[in-house]
Amino acid sequence: MTGAKKELSSEQHTLYSEVIAENKRVVNKEKNLYEVTPKHKRYRVYIGRFFELKKGLHSVFNELREAKEHDYMEFMINSGGGFVHEGMQFYNIIQEKFNGRTVAYLDNRGYSMGALLFCMADKRVVYPYSDLMFHTYSHGSHGKGGEVKSHVKHTSAKLEQFFYDLIVKKGFLSEDEFKKMIIGQDYWMDAKELCKRGVATHVIVAGKELTAKQYLKQLKAEKRTKKEVKSKSKNKKR
Repeated sequence: MTGAKKELSSEQHTLYSEVIAENKRVVNKEKNLYEVTPKHKRYRVYIGRFFELKKGLHSVFNELREAKEHDYMEFMINSGGGFVHEGMQFYNIIQEKFNGRTVAYLDNRGYSMGALLFCMADKRVVYPYSDLMFHTYSHGSHGKGGEVKSHVKHTSAKLEQFFYDLIVKKGFLSEDEFKKMIIGQDYWMDAKELCKRGVATHVIVAGKELTAKQYLKQLKAEKRTKKEVKSKSKNKKR
């Protein structure tokens, strides 16, 4: 049972919130024990480009800051990236209101800041043709020489640490790969690679949600079956 649906849109993103009614699940019928999920809200944000030029994300984040203890957030990501500082705002709201209660779906692509947002979630779901790309940031500065030098040094240190915490500390790239990324290397990953590296925790295939481990086993079994079929076909021709 659901109700009280609400929609809020910024220039690039859309937030839907919905009230989920209390749910009881039987744990032990004889002992009359139930697991109760209290009434809560599901916040679902469709993520586009991080490029808010007019009103920004004020209405979206104001709504998210109303979240209570049992509410959770879902990200539906189809993003080519954009401004890092907007992505940092999502990072902050996760830390403040949804820590441990976030799910991200890589709905087609997540590049640059879109990839980092995907990495922020606790549960990270991909599809067979999902696509992700890590690369370094780009930024600029203007002003007097000393001001530019100081600003670039400060910003570079902050952004590199932010990227490092989301990518390397979680084991998605090695230290060596990260160093190469910072100086210009791009890392493109499909669903299989995302599962192997632990970036993806689950994959939705043919209406079923598999763990990353289950998906890799399935791919291995399919590959083995193809080899067997190919081998039988060759033997028939001989």
